[in-house]
Amino acid sequence: MALPDPLAEQVLRIAKLAGDEIMAIYDKDFAIYEKQDTSPLTEADLAAHNVIADELTKISDLPVLSEESADISWDERQTWQQYWLVDPLDGTKEFIKKNGEFTVNIALIDNGKPTMGVVYAPAQKTAYIGLVGKGAWQQKDDAFTSISAKPHTSGETWKVVGSRSHQSPEIKNLLEQLEGETELVAMGSSLKLCLVATGEAHLYPRLGPTSEWDTGAAHAVAVAAGASVTVLDPANPLNAEAEDLSYNQKESVLNPYFLVSA
Repeated sequence: MALPDPLAEQVLRIAKLAGDEIMAIYDKDFAIYEKQDTSPLTEADLAAHNVIADELTKISDLPVLSEESADISWDERQTWQQYWLVDPLDGTKEFIKKNGEFTVNIALIDNGKPTMGVVYAPAQKTAYIGLVGKGAWQQKDDAFTSISAKPHTSGETWKVVGSRSHQSPEIKNLLEQLEGETELVAMGSSLKLCLVATGEAHLYPRLGPTSEWDTGAAHAVAVAAGASVTVLDPANPLNAEAEDLSYNQKESVLNPYFLVSA
């Protein structure tokens, strides 16, 4: 099948090109870098950034905000209505550990809201594409599958995306408010949001620091799949009236705490 938006097809192609650059470095023996001034992570990050930045300028006149170009002033950024939000390599720990759970992320933001997102996990050869209002898909081995978030049903075990290592008191508080059994699902990078989009998890509470480029693309995938991404108040974590997470609405590019919910 083809995606219902030619621009999304182009963005998916660009994400895969960036993924190829990352994998060329990822597949090397990292020990060879010990005698150089560069690190494999830095080299992969910059290589992916350069491909994405170059390719986006060929298909669009919109500005690009990336982790590698984060020094654009707020005076300039606040005039943007539409722009590309890019994280060329999300999941630095996953890259270094070589567990495959790292991603390339490209989002289209329109008036503070993600409207299109592509998340590509090159080591897994898997992509997630979200077009808000049109649908969400997973692409594996070149085959597209429609994905949708699956709300929790009574009596079902809650599947909650969480950290492999430790749980904060705030997360424990949220889990205690859920009726029934809970099961933690561990995952790296922006793939955490995609677990809710595919129905493999019901909730992803984030009570730690993230930047806007960490979440924009997967946020679009989650919303396109029927999930919500809302600002999380640790004192009232399951607030049904919480406001949507938004982008480029303030000088800081740090996100507030948030909750992804099916």
